[in-house]
Amino acid sequence: MNLQLERKICKLISEHNILVFMKGNKLMPMCGFSNTVIQILNRFSIDYHTINVLEDEEIRQGIKIYSKWPTIPQIYINGEFIGGSDILLDLYGTSKLQEILEKAINS
Repeated sequence: MNLQLERKICKLISEHNILVFMKGNKLMPMCGFSNTVIQILNRFSIDYHTINVLEDEEIRQGIKIYSKWPTIPQIYINGEFIGGSDILLDLYGTSKLQEILEKAINS
């Protein structure tokens, strides 16, 4: 990955407490996994930001390299990579996601 793209991704992650790199957006997820993430986050009535990777192929491929995670969606909370939809679903099922989100909102 080139340095310019890495800086762009770092900047996006640092600008948003809760960031989702996904296919589509909050109002129109374009895959089932992205939709799962949106449905989970919406249950918490929190502010979060999404990046539609379908609009930027460089980010779509770059985020996979940056995170060392091969799939989309990818969730970052307070600059930390959390994982994809399966990880978020597991965290939600054990109530750990609520703890992570509360820390992010209160920080």
